[in-house]
Amino acid sequence: MNITGSTLFIPGATTGIGLALALRLHDLGNTVVVGGRRTELLEQIAAEHPGIGTVQIDVSDPESITTAAAEVLAAYPELDGLVTMAGIMRTEDWRTPAFLADAEAIVTTNLLGPIRLVAAFVEHLQTRPAATIVTVSSGLAHAPLRVTPTYNATKAAIHMLSESLRLQLAGTTVSVLEIVPPAVRTDLMPGQAESPVAMPLDAFVDEVLALIEEQPDAHEILVETVKFLRYGEVRGDYEQVVAALNSSDPHAAL
Repeated sequence: MNITGSTLFIPGATTGIGLALALRLHDLGNTVVVGGRRTELLEQIAAEHPGIGTVQIDVSDPESITTAAAEVLAAYPELDGLVTMAGIMRTEDWRTPAFLADAEAIVTTNLLGPIRLVAAFVEHLQTRPAATIVTVSSGLAHAPLRVTPTYNATKAAIHMLSESLRLQLAGTTVSVLEIVPPAVRTDLMPGQAESPVAMPLDAFVDEVLALIEEQPDAHEILVETVKFLRYGEVRGDYEQVVAALNSSDPHAAL
């Protein structure tokens, strides 16, 4: 992936990692379009950051994705990057059936959302000389946090989806890049923005962009702190990783 000179649509970029990444990519000379549900945030971004495009989209709604994709492609026919950033994380207790509504919402946003976004843009991206689909999984795709089972599962699915999509798109002009965050100081979960064990947002974005620049053909972007979770099974200390993760701050890895 080239970090300059691209035209990128980033749904889920009105706050947190998505917004920070969008602003930095815009500063690097990319044309950036951010998407989100809340019009007030989109209006604020447009006013504070001239040059960044905005499109209303709810990735949990198939019709919204279809409408937003048509709007983006009409306004930005040179689009060559899709960053599937939107996601939600909620705690669940599976010892009672009360978890079900949250579990279904998480699957709809975190898994069906990216699948539907790829479906909306993949034909167009294959017409570009070079294009990238960026997925966002998590360290929790590789080691589970006890209180967030469905989030863990959706991120594991995103990891394998990324691996599979990369195989299917081999031979086309579209590459697939998976970003694998650790815990980052955002508002994804209550208290996470102040968590001392979470990675500062600016530091995370700095490291991600540096890694992409150094490794433009990389399949995964792994900041140093997420490797503890990512490679537990490889190192042979998976059980210790899971125990450490679940005996510490619940925001220790996302």
